[in-house]
Amino acid sequence: MIIGVTGGIASGKSTVTRMFQDLGAVVVSADELAREIVRPGSETLKRIAERFGDRFILSDGQLDRKALGELIFADARARVDLNSLTHPAIAALAECRLRKAEKHGAPLIIYEAPLLFESGAQGQVDKVLVVKIAEETQLARLMARDNLRHEQARARISSQMAQKEKLARADFVVDNSGTSENTRNQVQELMKRLGFGTQA
Repeated sequence: MIIGVTGGIASGKSTVTRMFQDLGAVVVSADELAREIVRPGSETLKRIAERFGDRFILSDGQLDRKALGELIFADARARVDLNSLTHPAIAALAECRLRKAEKHGAPLIIYEAPLLFESGAQGQVDKVLVVKIAEETQLARLMARDNLRHEQARARISSQMAQKEKLARADFVVDNSGTSENTRNQVQELMKRLGFGTQA
């Protein structure tokens, strides 16, 4: 079984994914794939430079992710253009990694994808789990994590699909608004419901 894990920015997707991994699941991360496809010399990085300019390429050939991130969170058109360049490449690489995990007999595979719905990647998974978080908690965590001002954090949250819309499409929900222990209990309970038991 492949479960896609998604949710809003700073909702704790990676935390929940690590909990599944600790309990024996194999993990494929869209964020890690996104880094792979823009390695120096890659076709996707070349296309990004053509669209946005060489100023987003650092002297060592790496993508200036921070500068590009600031641009796309402030410019909806730029965000759409970037997604059109990266989503197909991520999807192709994800398909390869997911099939490889299945071929090796992994009983439970977690595909962590922040933009699962936005990129149309829900078709690559069997079920979708949305990590839910209280709005005020999400805002505080994002401001602390990325050293953002209140309005900057709100803008980043607003740039994504609304949490209620993601929840409406979810097969499973884990509420990460409380303690780490509470979140882990929910993950363990879901693993039991799915018949995978627990190893930790």
